[in-house]
Amino acid sequence: MNTFIAKTWRPVLVLLLLFCLWEAAVRYFEIEDWLLPSPSAIFHEAVLSWDTFSIHALATAKLSVTGFLIGSAVGLIIAIILHRIVFFRESVYPLLILSQNIPTIVLAPLLVVWFGFGILPKLIVITLVCFFPITIACLDGFRQTSPELKHFMQMSGSTKRQVFWKLEWPYALPSIFSGLKISATYSVMGAVISEWLGSKEGIGVYMTMASRSFRTDRVFVAIFAIMMLSLLFFIVIKLLEKWCIRGSSKEEK
Repeated sequence: MNTFIAKTWRPVLVLLLLFCLWEAAVRYFEIEDWLLPSPSAIFHEAVLSWDTFSIHALATAKLSVTGFLIGSAVGLIIAIILHRIVFFRESVYPLLILSQNIPTIVLAPLLVVWFGFGILPKLIVITLVCFFPITIACLDGFRQTSPELKHFMQMSGSTKRQVFWKLEWPYALPSIFSGLKISATYSVMGAVISEWLGSKEGIGVYMTMASRSFRTDRVFVAIFAIMMLSLLFFIVIKLLEKWCIRGSSKEEK
């Protein structure tokens, strides 16, 4: 607990100082709320509109988690296939890189045309955002496997499946979780972008309605909510990483 406090008090202090400077600047220069609201005004609006906003936040959280789980599964499956089948990796890997050069905001309207306004195009957007960091991190983790240990297991008569699950997979876990942490934060962004396409609820919908009515305070409420959701997902993956890697290390002992 003391270690956690020692690591977090500095960034919390810096954040509080930034909010204080922001508050002072808005009051000193008498900036209008529609142009740049103060942190106190944003907090006040968050409290007042919580009953309405919580519905949108919950919808985005559900969509983010669902898309993240699907994207993670797709990313891991693709990484395993590319790792196990060499000629397939050489053929498909460049296409994966090219797929990330397509702007999501441009591809999203096409998905609506192809698949309608349901949940499917939204999940596709989040999956496209999430799977690539996991695939790349997983492949890098597989490549970091100790060649000496791999050669030793092969000389001991281990099958390719045994080498993969007993050696390569544990070695890749730290890299996999690095990709998961990146994708977890991207999933919220992907969910918000997908909600701009056409949805009845969600932070993206709330943000769009607020910006159209020049309620800048509500836009900032949505922005801070996106940041908090991303941070929450990151912390959950971080805790899961400690539990899994610690558990795998105990099994090896």
